Amino acid sequence: MAVVATSTIQGQTGIPAYHQVPETQYELDWADLVTLDLSQFDQPGGKQKLAAQLFEAIQKIGFFYIINFGLTQEQVDRQFAIGKEVFQLPTEEKLKYRADLEHGGYNGYKPLGLREVKPGIFDNTEIYNIPKFIPAFEQPHPAVIEANRAEIEAFARQINDGVVSKLLVLFALVLELPEDFFLQHHRYEEKSDCHLRYMKYHRRTAEQNKVLENVWVKGHTDFGSLTLLFRQPVAALQVRTPEGQWKWVKPYPGSITVNLADSLEFLTNGFLKSSIHRVVAPPADQADIDRLGVLYFVRPEDSLELRPVVSSVLERLGYDKTTDGSAVGITAGEWVKARVARGVSKDNKPRSDVAEQEIIRGKAAKYYD
Repeated sequence: MAVVATSTIQGQTGIPAYHQVPETQYELDWADLVTLDLSQFDQPGGKQKLAAQLFEAIQKIGFFYIINFGLTQEQVDRQFAIGKEVFQLPTEEKLKYRADLEHGGYNGYKPLGLREVKPGIFDNTEIYNIPKFIPAFEQPHPAVIEANRAEIEAFARQINDGVVSKLLVLFALVLELPEDFFLQHHRYEEKSDCHLRYMKYHRRTAEQNKVLENVWVKGHTDFGSLTLLFRQPVAALQVRTPEGQWKWVKPYPGSITVNLADSLEFLTNGFLKSSIHRVVAPPADQADIDRLGVLYFVRPEDSLELRPVVSSVLERLGYDKTTDGSAVGITAGEWVKARVARGVSKDNKPRSDVAEQEIIRGKAAKYYD
């Protein structure tokens, strides 16, 4: 992986080094995804070449890989190590930092087992979300995060400045808009629900997996603009193809897996499609491994109305008419907070029984088997 100049701030010593687990030896039905090499971005004609590749990717499936994104594997593994330390804290300590999920707050700790996924079986995820490092989002964190704050911030800002900013330029080029169009709606210093996430899927028993039909998280879309998943070698992520088939997403070394989310679909009247994906039980040779993840969620500024943009590309392709699927009148912040709150609402239905859920002002989210 090519490395660019990034911060070398070192955080707290004493955290054990994190070693990625081996990939599965099973040959699964892998999705055929496009790979964007971000080292080409600043080369002559590089942005245009990458935008053409991106256009191809979004026509197929809405998931793609990026490589050469300016962070070393050592820097990525440090974040896995910090995340592992967070989840090893006593439950009572983690609960001091519980996110206000019921009111749409996503920053802080999400405990294990909040959502019933099948009758009598609850979700197996723990989450810790770290918001943008701006005054509006100052809040207390566990000591292990505070001790490594400078390193975590440098990592998060490199994602924003060196990765997300380039992808947003490419999406603008795809739509034949000014290069800074989406950048103007994703400014780091403005309020939005962008965050770095540590996430742990706890292993399940064979009996639980049988009841769940091996589906841990039902097919869904993400809330914001983009989701970035740092290589996670425990195979469990699947993407839904336009034909309705589920394909495994392969964890390629040195890559980030990127998927499109709701806001870009709303802003382009359905041209950029929010990718449908789910999490399933890993293959047999990884069944006894907890699945630790490091992700970055990109969300527009809270105040942005999710009204379709004016683009000659959308006009040519017939995406210039407002449809029933539009979110006109709803802001990005409203959509995210409403989806968070509805995700933990106690509506007496396990997630397995929910195909569609109203989120806000008649606009619904769908879930897929």
